[in-house]
Amino acid sequence: MSREIVVLPDSNTIAHEAAERFVTIAREAIAAQGRFTVALSGGATPRPLYSLLASEAYRARIEWDRLSVFWGDERCVPPDHPDSDFGMARDLLLSKAPIPAGNVHRMRGEIDPEQAASEYEQIIRREVPAAPGSPPGLQDSPGPGQADSPVIDLILLGMGADGHTASLFPGTPALHERTRLVVADYVPKLSAHRLTFTPKLINAAAHVTFLVVGADKAGTLRAVLEGEFRPDVLPAQIVRPVNGKLTWLVDRAAAHALSFMGRELG
Repeated sequence: MSREIVVLPDSNTIAHEAAERFVTIAREAIAAQGRFTVALSGGATPRPLYSLLASEAYRARIEWDRLSVFWGDERCVPPDHPDSDFGMARDLLLSKAPIPAGNVHRMRGEIDPEQAASEYEQIIRREVPAAPGSPPGLQDSPGPGQADSPVIDLILLGMGADGHTASLFPGTPALHERTRLVVADYVPKLSAHRLTFTPKLINAAAHVTFLVVGADKAGTLRAVLEGEFRPDVLPAQIVRPVNGKLTWLVDRAAAHALSFMGRELG
């Protein structure tokens, strides 16, 4: 794994940096294999990025018909619900970009969570090429099925103030899942199920990019990047791509507690 920490002034410059990297990774993937697979994230942080990618300047730089779009997690709600991660990305990006409907693969949050997770894993295995060498997650040695993880070209992630990422929350069973790619994880603090990629799938990706904004996450970011490895407490720590690149794009407010500020742009 290679890791890069980039500190930027604010959410707007993060969006522009992420958009440029999105375009570059897409072009490289399409040149190498004829398609680009990307998993989007939910929450407020990626909204400026999605709006930017949908703008005229970026629409012309991306071969949208070569994209296959997935989601790293989803709330268990219908797609037209205000909390739907798919719905947010659809409204800001997918409805404005010329991407074929058949290339968009959403998690069906409106059906039984276990069924939805199983269905989505089948979609991932069908649509994303597999490669050897998937990650062991919390364990030191690979378990069953570790050699068949599909490799997504780019997974976008956020991080909550509690250290969760995707819908991998502190103390939840999904953190220890070593075989499945997608699970329905019950989150006690939310009193709800969430659908989420597992560490196995995330850590098999070619590129994983975190977008982190806000002073309320500064202490958590320092603990994740500089503290003791405690992924049960700070799930974002479990993101360690085996053969891929891990990038943190963070604003100055989120980065101010870091002893090592990384590379600062802007």
